Amino acid sequence: MEVKSDASILVLANHFSWWDGFFLFYINKKVFKKQFHVLVNAENYTKVSFLKYLGAFAAENKGKDVLATLDYAGKLLDDAANLVLVFPQGKLYSNHIKSISFEKGVIQMINASKKKLNIIFAATFIDYFAKRKPSAYTYLQHWENEEYVSLQLLKSAYNKHYDQSAVKQNQLIE
Repeated sequence: MEVKSDASILVLANHFSWWDGFFLFYINKKVFKKQFHVLVNAENYTKVSFLKYLGAFAAENKGKDVLATLDYAGKLLDDAANLVLVFPQGKLYSNHIKSISFEKGVIQMINASKKKLNIIFAATFIDYFAKRKPSAYTYLQHWENEEYVSLQLLKSAYNKHYDQSAVKQNQLIE
């Protein structure tokens, strides 16, 4: 996958498991090779202390603290050495849902940046087939963002990628 090397990476991904952040952490190590950051919820950030060593950050409270955290994420995106992973759904959903919802904080984060970034869509699915252990399949797409990005445009483009990825996943045979 080709990305602009002089720009940061914002990865938008479906959130179905506690493990999906680790899948994308691994993909970053192998493919993008950027400094990894991930926006997590405050409960997990507090409860699972080692997440901060993997680049996790979270808002401590609601309201102004959330806005400050989104602003912080936007500033991370101003540095070409960084990759920021966000789960736009904001919480865990089944891996079998038909559409990914987007919280409005995603656009606030993008608008807090200088908008010189690569936007990568990631859709991850898990299947067992005939094996005892599951396999994870992550489909990536580099989205050529326009100067003006709205929440609806972003959500629509992501869900198109998600739908196409689900079709590919359903065509797998092992």
